[in-house]
Amino acid sequence: MILIRIFVQTVALALGQIRANKVRAVLTALGIIVGVGSVVAVIAAMQGMSAHVLSEFETFGTKKIYVDGDVPRELRGRVHWRDVQLTEKEVQAIADHAPAITRITPMRVAGYEITHGEVTLQSVAVTGIWPEWHEIENRQVEEGRPFNAIDERETRDVCIINDKAIEELDLTKNPVGEHINIANRRFLIVGKVETKDIGAMFGGGDTRSEIFIPLSVAHKLNVRGRIGYVIAELGSTDQADEAVSQIRGILRKMRNIKPGEPETFEVQVMQQFIDQFNSLAAGMTAVGGGIVSVSLLVGGIGIMNIMLVSVSERTREIGLRKAVGARPSIILFQFLTEAVMLCLVGGAIGLVLGQTLTLLIQQIPGASLEQAAIPGWAIALALAFSVGVGVVFGMFPAIKAARLDPIDALRHE
Repeated sequence: MILIRIFVQTVALALGQIRANKVRAVLTALGIIVGVGSVVAVIAAMQGMSAHVLSEFETFGTKKIYVDGDVPRELRGRVHWRDVQLTEKEVQAIADHAPAITRITPMRVAGYEITHGEVTLQSVAVTGIWPEWHEIENRQVEEGRPFNAIDERETRDVCIINDKAIEELDLTKNPVGEHINIANRRFLIVGKVETKDIGAMFGGGDTRSEIFIPLSVAHKLNVRGRIGYVIAELGSTDQADEAVSQIRGILRKMRNIKPGEPETFEVQVMQQFIDQFNSLAAGMTAVGGGIVSVSLLVGGIGIMNIMLVSVSERTREIGLRKAVGARPSIILFQFLTEAVMLCLVGGAIGLVLGQTLTLLIQQIPGASLEQAAIPGWAIALALAFSVGVGVVFGMFPAIKAARLDPIDALRHE
């Protein structure tokens, strides 16, 4: 009880000293205020940027795996990139023998002339896909129907288009049942697929015309072409490493790649990009916070300076307290508590400043920082750092006060 009473009295005395010298206290704590405010604002901005980028990744899907042919450095100049592109047989082998993969579709993209009535569009991207594409990309058909296995097996001249293609080809709002010409072949429109917004960081922005046809039909349009790349979907993000191993094993075997030889394909998991970005963002947050926290050290020097002045001003008070029995440890605790309270008050004001800056950051046009927010751990860290600054920089003045000789202190003018 005695310790608690001493602590309460010491805190009350420290707050009383701060109230008695409001202007000096604010100016002294200005470094702490600016330091805490800038640190939490930088962290909030980084959190907002991270949230925005991760939401962009979400539009692609976190369970996707991309497989593509790749010419390794050792074979450049000797192997053409077309020779390493995936074949439909290889894709089917992955579908049949990679249990960690739930869905897979080849993607074959080429530019063709598209006509409808008097309208002609040049070099429109036409993509050959398997029916599983709809579930992998989560692209629902708003009108009509999606592709099915019969379309692929019987090589039907059918297509699915998006809103932008409907607009540019001057089709009716619901074009299902109408026909368009792709590379002088007549195709029946069987569905209208929803347009998926793609973030600017992934090359999105303006909506583009999209036309999809069965992969078997894409092969007929260009018999010399090969699959561009493959998109697969994991059953769970926890199976990413297992899926990569299975795909690599299947392709190495089918391509007769011996141990030690370079792989002529590339397997990338979306989750890997997310993990890499999270690590990068954490490093950037630490560096940014570290740079602006220099002002906290400057503020700490200011605290130490003013506490030394306070010890000098209150020398007679210290001598009187020691004369009536106050122990050096109590004097040390008193001045140390005063320094800590000064830093805590500065830290609290700094948090208010940081929140104000965060609200301003959210309003910056075009910055995509609407999700900027101060995380709870940043608040706790800022206050803990403030206490640490108070202890470190308040210790020397407190020790100096505790070591004053009471007789010399009472004689001080």
